[in-house]
Amino acid sequence: MKARIPGQSNMSQANMMKKIQEMQNEMARVQQEVEEAEYSATVGGGTVSVTVNGKHEVQKIDIKPDVVDPEDIEMLEDLITAAFNEAIRKANDTMENEMNKVTGGLNIPGMPGGLF
Repeated sequence: MKARIPGQSNMSQANMMKKIQEMQNEMARVQQEVEEAEYSATVGGGTVSVTVNGKHEVQKIDIKPDVVDPEDIEMLEDLITAAFNEAIRKANDTMENEMNKVTGGLNIPGMPGGLF
């Protein structure tokens, strides 16, 4: 049994379904685009840089030799962590912003953009 929305014809339901399909296609395109893009963050005055893709996979880590101090490994660990977290935040923000453009800011459960 199909659910019908009172007062709507089959034609308007078909138009609504078409628009939903178009939105889903656009969301899939945007998601793929964001996942393939790279997001970088640099911390410590340029001493540590991390690049990730939209899938949160590390693409590159750049560490300047002058920040490597065998007596203070903890500082280097903190810099790498901060750069990684900032790069991930940029990727998440981009995904959310791009999905909001597609959905008009609607919070659709189970859709990307509402996941982050």
